[in-house]
Amino acid sequence: MISFQEAFGKRDFLLLTLDALRYDVARDTLAAGRLPNLGALLPNGFEPRHTPATFTFAAHQAFFAGFFPTPISPGPHLRPLALRFAGSRTTGPDTLLLEGSSLMAAYQQAGYRTICLGGTGFFNPGSPLGAVLPSLFEESHYSRETSVVSPLASRNQFRIARERLQSLPKEQRVFLFINAAATHPPTKMFLKGASRESCETQAAALMDLDRHLPVLLDALRARGGAVGIICSDHGTCFGEDGDDGYIGHRLAHPQVWTVPYAEVELAGNFGTYGPVV
Repeated sequence: MISFQEAFGKRDFLLLTLDALRYDVARDTLAAGRLPNLGALLPNGFEPRHTPATFTFAAHQAFFAGFFPTPISPGPHLRPLALRFAGSRTTGPDTLLLEGSSLMAAYQQAGYRTICLGGTGFFNPGSPLGAVLPSLFEESHYSRETSVVSPLASRNQFRIARERLQSLPKEQRVFLFINAAATHPPTKMFLKGASRESCETQAAALMDLDRHLPVLLDALRARGGAVGIICSDHGTCFGEDGDDGYIGHRLAHPQVWTVPYAEVELAGNFGTYGPVV
């Protein structure tokens, strides 16, 4: 079991949200051996959990307050890290309990550099609404090349992350958040000949992300390793439940609220994963 308490102040923290990724797509693509780098990182695979919200803005507000996807079995379930507030019933002796208005504020108070790499429109500071979430970090990065419209988003996001990590002294701890754009629609650009969004196109986007993942993992390992959480903020529908079925998210459907979740720990040994791309 990963102890966020023991790692606090000693190792970098990674929060990687695979935006809009369905649990079934993550599970099946991993089981098929099509995600070798995630497979090496997650020997037990992804756990199915329930997200606290059905779309990006609301889910990330919850994450940043310490409320990550909840196990689907009956609770209560104690959280691995949380912000102190009166009335909380989901913290215990193993919870990393922090003081602050957000996880980033709490980590910053402990000397961490907080970095945001956005992918969806809710991390685009070009509008007042899009600036809300990035403003919670000391620095944020967003461009068309790292957004949902770019077929090179994963490559570009992980390369920027590597550049930022390499630019900092190794003794400077980092809270690194990446809102991975690739798995959020439109994903049909990742599958040649695809004319519509589907589980297959999202799987292709996830495979592309996996191919570029070593850039990020090796950069973290070169700094002494990290602990963190990899999960989706919500799923999405591709026409479930009939010819006039559900499309998209921001709705209460099992394919939206059931998301992949994993807690991860990276040791400080460089070059464990696939080739750097």
